[in-house]
Amino acid sequence: MSWRSFEHALDRWFPAGTNPLRHLGALACLALALLLTTGAWLFAVYDSSVAGAHPSVSALAAQPLAGGLVRGLHRYAGDALLIFVWLHLLREWALGRHRLFRRATWWTGLPLLPFLYIVAIGGFWLAWDRLAQYAAIASAQWLDTLPLVGGGFARQFDLEVPDRLFSLLLFVHTGVALLVVFALWFHLQRLARPALWPPRALALGTLGVLLALALLWPVRSGPPAELGSAPLIASFDWWLLHLLPLADATPTLAWLAVVAMLALLALAPLWPRAPAASAAVVDAENCNGCGRCVDDCPYVAVSLVTRTGGDALAVVDADLCAACGLCAGACPSATPFRSNTRLISGIDLPGSTVDALRLRLRAQLAARPAAVVVYACERGAGPSTDVAGVDCVWLPLACVGQLPPAFVDYALRQGATGVVVAACEACEFRLGERYARERLAGLREPRLRARVPTQRWRIVRAAEGEERQLTEVIDGLRRARG
Repeated sequence: MSWRSFEHALDRWFPAGTNPLRHLGALACLALALLLTTGAWLFAVYDSSVAGAHPSVSALAAQPLAGGLVRGLHRYAGDALLIFVWLHLLREWALGRHRLFRRATWWTGLPLLPFLYIVAIGGFWLAWDRLAQYAAIASAQWLDTLPLVGGGFARQFDLEVPDRLFSLLLFVHTGVALLVVFALWFHLQRLARPALWPPRALALGTLGVLLALALLWPVRSGPPAELGSAPLIASFDWWLLHLLPLADATPTLAWLAVVAMLALLALAPLWPRAPAASAAVVDAENCNGCGRCVDDCPYVAVSLVTRTGGDALAVVDADLCAACGLCAGACPSATPFRSNTRLISGIDLPGSTVDALRLRLRAQLAARPAAVVVYACERGAGPSTDVAGVDCVWLPLACVGQLPPAFVDYALRQGATGVVVAACEACEFRLGERYARERLAGLREPRLRARVPTQRWRIVRAAEGEERQLTEVIDGLRRARG
């Protein structure tokens, strides 16, 4: 089963777009926000001295609804964050969203992994119980195997540790946490309107699960650390500390595994080499510098420059362009009602122009008058003939966001019985379906004219394999027209 098929099957259990696999990045942001919020509380009550570290953390258990709950949320949000990040990484790789124009986003996300592990492991040190003692000694010995460290870090934990060490650890823990926030900001710079928050129902459900875990299985400190004796660990957090047993047993192998994993992730966008789609092209004579293509580009690939005379002109960065066509759908000059023999818009995809779309529409409607026109995302449901009586003109698009809304009106005026805009299940280019819906509903420029009868067009989602459902929508438009 492919990842897409698995997600699609899971959609049935999570209605109204709340499938967590489709919002892993946003769920990671939610978990990070919980970590920062609860971490601020813990920072305020923490005593960064050798004698006070363990009592200040243990005392939280006496405040089950204030301190204890906050500590539990902090721990379980940390577990959730690492799980969401790894699942997000796996999903993007499985869907091929790590190559070509997405390479920079992939590479800028990789530093988040070591930062998260440093924050997670360092956070256990601060509790200074037996588990913290194990985490400190195991990770210190692991660091000592590096040539530049010199082998003296673990000696800090031979008999006693100075107070300044805990102040330093607290500084590193909070400082690297802020680096995570900065790295996340940098990671999202190549995306327009990134989803930083999951849908409300999913966010509340996730928060409810974490609260339930914090209440049912509260986080408690173990006995205080005793340097010079072997730490006895009552409970172990495998989600956050899974590297330490390997590092404790075979530190060299652990380093090789970490370096190999990071190298494989860094090289993943380069192999296998995928052919790049043709980037959007600007026609200077037809571009009026309105900036709609700039506003609608999901990957910040289009910008405005000032040309001679002071007018604005759109410019495309080919390395960032996804060839999704959302900019072509946003261009006001892409209307098929223009009388030009050849339809040239201000910005367009060279391999799938609006002029070619208009020519195909005319030719197919001439051959099949009174058909239903289907503008379909090529990643969604395909054409189907499994329902009798359905006669349609099928016009595939890179994304439904590529469709200028005037093409709906134009198809009806050319004799089409009805028009269906068929998006894929989860937009490959993030914002295509959303923009198509808003344009057709008159909420976004360019708008579909209000005079176009709403009963003569539909916009639907149809994943690959849902051809029958899409065919029923098409057939319904034909029956409605009699």
